[in-house]
Amino acid sequence: MKRLIQRCALLAGVNQSLRDNPIAAIIGPRQCGKTTLARELARARRAEYFDLEDPRAEQRLANPLAAIEPLRGLIVVDEVQRRPDLFPVLRVLADRRPLPARFLLLGSASPELLQQGAETLAGRIAFIDMGGFDSAEVGPGAWRKLWLRGGFPRSFLARSDAQSFAWREDFIRTFLERDIAQLGPRVAPVVLRRLWTMLAHCHGQLWNASELARSLGEAHTTVKRHLDLLTGALMVRQLQPWFENIGKRQVKAPKVYVRDSGLLHALLGLPAFRDLEGHPKLGASWEGFVIEEIARAAGERHLYFWATQSGAELDLLTVSGGRKYGVEIKYADAPRPTKSMHIAVGDLGLARLFVVYPGNASFPLADKIEAVSLNEVRRRLARSHR
Repeated sequence: MKRLIQRCALLAGVNQSLRDNPIAAIIGPRQCGKTTLARELARARRAEYFDLEDPRAEQRLANPLAAIEPLRGLIVVDEVQRRPDLFPVLRVLADRRPLPARFLLLGSASPELLQQGAETLAGRIAFIDMGGFDSAEVGPGAWRKLWLRGGFPRSFLARSDAQSFAWREDFIRTFLERDIAQLGPRVAPVVLRRLWTMLAHCHGQLWNASELARSLGEAHTTVKRHLDLLTGALMVRQLQPWFENIGKRQVKAPKVYVRDSGLLHALLGLPAFRDLEGHPKLGASWEGFVIEEIARAAGERHLYFWATQSGAELDLLTVSGGRKYGVEIKYADAPRPTKSMHIAVGDLGLARLFVVYPGNASFPLADKIEAVSLNEVRRRLARSHR
């Protein structure tokens, strides 16, 4: 029997968004647990639930204003991207005073959905990005399994690594062949599969549109549109560079990561941990995994990397309360301070630089530089961003 993993922080965030706004929208890829979370919330609050993949719900919403206006309390609309005509109706209903109902919308991530919802419901809606499990949810002792399998619930909870790997391969195929058609422009699945696989091999590297365009036989502008599509679907992260007025030439291109480590390993053909440990992308995979964990703990905003043309670099930079914190990510048992770390501390004026490694102890490496575990950096940066 699969254990139930509580997502208390995420649930608390949704409840807070509903208290502060008439409408909250949970946006994330399919199979990340949106419906499970919403149904748990709906049961607790006796909410009215519309699943737009259910023909009966579609029939009830044939005249949406007449169907929804009499309802009170919490109203949940699942797969809202199937009915963009609901947004103007929700705007009218959200402006009633006193407000008799609040709305929780669930949708697969897409640039079009975010743009239309933000424009039509401006000032009335809060967006909540949702991914799979993180290390705080699965427990500190399960981070290796989470790293290998990724955070999608069915992948993480599979009975074996082989079953998890098979699920991820099926997910990739379904996403490319079915889900992507709902997210915007028509793109041949084979083209996106090749690009996604190339991005996996470039995971953690600077975006080079011309190189990938030559490999795909596409214009670099077309490849950039494909990248933005995968980014909008929350499958890829484009980590933007930080610029400092230091009189040095700094890197301007973003770094690109496959957001879910399990999908990265499926694209690279790595079904077991021993395969990952022997692969040249081991360090880059650990880097991307830690970045996603920090993004979940400290928030998506104000996350950057920094690099100069002369070779100094910092894997992650985050800003809170006017103070800058740096993160270097090393897959090593005993990390050591480097010249690049000292340059980053001095040039950027870092309050602290954390070196995240796969160990449990924390220990100083140099002035303002400290080696910490994954759990410890999550705790420290989450506290600094409160």
